[in-house]
Amino acid sequence: MENTQVENFVEEPVLETAKSKKSNASVANDKFDWEAFENDGFSAEDLAKTEESYTQTLNRVSENEVVEGTVVALNKREVIVNIGYKSEGVISINEFRYNPDLAVGDKVEVYVENAEDKKGQLILSHKRARAMKSWDRVNEACEKDEIVKGYIKCRTKGGMIVDVFGIEAFLPGSQIDVKPIRDYDVFVNKTMEFKIVKINQEFRNVVVSHKALIEAEIEAQKADIIGKLEKGQILEGTVKNITSYGVFVDLGGVDGLIHITDLSWGRINHPEEVVSLDQMINVVILDFDDSKKRIALGLKQLNPHPWDALDPELKVGDKVKGKVVVIADYGAFIEIQPGVEGLIHVSEMSWSLHLRSAQDFLKVGEEVEAVILTLDREERKMSLGIKQLKPDPWATIAEKYPINSKHTATVRNFTNFGVFVELEEGVDGLVHISDLSWTKKIKHPSEFTAIGEKLEVVVLEVDQENRRLSLGHKQLEENPWDGYESVYTVGSVHNGTVMAIGEKGATVSLAEGVEGFCSVKNLVKEDGTSAKEGETLEFKVMDFNKNSKKIVLSHTKLFEEAKKEEAQKVAKERDAEANNTHKAVKKIKDNLEKTTLGDISELAALKEKLEEEAK
Repeated sequence: MENTQVENFVEEPVLETAKSKKSNASVANDKFDWEAFENDGFSAEDLAKTEESYTQTLNRVSENEVVEGTVVALNKREVIVNIGYKSEGVISINEFRYNPDLAVGDKVEVYVENAEDKKGQLILSHKRARAMKSWDRVNEACEKDEIVKGYIKCRTKGGMIVDVFGIEAFLPGSQIDVKPIRDYDVFVNKTMEFKIVKINQEFRNVVVSHKALIEAEIEAQKADIIGKLEKGQILEGTVKNITSYGVFVDLGGVDGLIHITDLSWGRINHPEEVVSLDQMINVVILDFDDSKKRIALGLKQLNPHPWDALDPELKVGDKVKGKVVVIADYGAFIEIQPGVEGLIHVSEMSWSLHLRSAQDFLKVGEEVEAVILTLDREERKMSLGIKQLKPDPWATIAEKYPINSKHTATVRNFTNFGVFVELEEGVDGLVHISDLSWTKKIKHPSEFTAIGEKLEVVVLEVDQENRRLSLGHKQLEENPWDGYESVYTVGSVHNGTVMAIGEKGATVSLAEGVEGFCSVKNLVKEDGTSAKEGETLEFKVMDFNKNSKKIVLSHTKLFEEAKKEEAQKVAKERDAEANNTHKAVKKIKDNLEKTTLGDISELAALKEKLEEEAK
């Protein structure tokens, strides 16, 4: 029992002590400054002061404005920019493609899209900042002739599209470089420096040039190079461009032109036969113009002129061989050795008087032999001939074509007065239109023959000095008009066919191919109509002239004369009857005194008869 009491005694003080502690703790907690404890010992007043001090250290940022920031970090995808705000902005690296040299610490302009999004992030844009100020900056750069950087985005027709201050500007192909550009694609996705050369304010178009940046330097180089040039000076250059008329050579900052005629002493068709692009060659300065900065160069002048190496023993009359290099209508140029040419005029290609084109005799590339006709070493000219390789046919013309000899010729040409025929190459003759036919009236030789046809002729006259032959065709036959004189006598009647009718009359074909002429009024037929072409009628010969070979005909005269004869016959009969009546009346008058009643009756009957005849 005692032990229990002891134990109870002991326990009570313990409980009291715990209660006393709990009570003391409650008193202590009620007095503790928990707000100060949560603010690390700062009171609410101190915290407000601290927050105000911190806010004053930050920039005041408004949305939708452009501010300047500093690049604090960058990688392949993003650029971190600090604008002095409580957070930093992240911008895509693509917005800085125009500036591949961007580095940490660079100052850049940015546009504040959102000071704090849902995640508390500051949203910035460098592209929009450039776009907002780009047009002002473009105009300012153009006015001050500043150099700007641009990013070549892509190709377009005639040039490239360049991003300058966020504006798409046009870079013409001719303004990329001073040298001709063969491959535009190598410039895509590159950043280059440009000058703004043109702005269209109305359409907001911008044209830039990279070539303009280096032209000033090149012009200075050109002036320096041209100032040191001398005629005859030999320089080394690079073939820059090849055209159909010549070659442009870069002499180290200045270009010169080698005309195609100064590339080679020989004849060439295109400069590519002599040089190629980017080839290093030596050239000689022929001439230059300080004001226009033009330089004329030569390549062939580095070698001696081929005429200086021409055989000194060569003379007129010698035979030479060469190749046809050029053909024109008037002749052909023959190269007898590189750089030495002679001209064969078309008149020296054949003995024929009918001049044709040189293409009818020679072809380019053909090897020919010719005779030297003229040779001028000072003027470096030579004329050649190939017809001289054959004998002149006119040298023996009288023996080969004597008068009255008969030959077969080829019709070559027509004139109003005759036909030119060729007996052989170089021997031509004329058949006058009056010597074509004895009987036909030929208005033009084309009515009788055709070009290219064969024609039998006889030699009438030979003029060797003037190279002329007079020929005839009708002389191959005897003159039929000697026989026609007895057949077509004046007054004779013949059948004829109307061949052609003109204003004055018709041509009538008679027998044996003879033609006569009938005037329009003599073509009238008995029924009053006129004869037509192709109609066959009888014609009376009114006139015959052997010397002028004319026969005048008439169809109308045939029935007109018959009517006239009939009228004359009737008139004669009437005259005879009237004469008889007159005699009877006279007899009656003479016997009037012896008249009886019977006589009176007879006289009355006679009177009645005369009245009826008169009716």
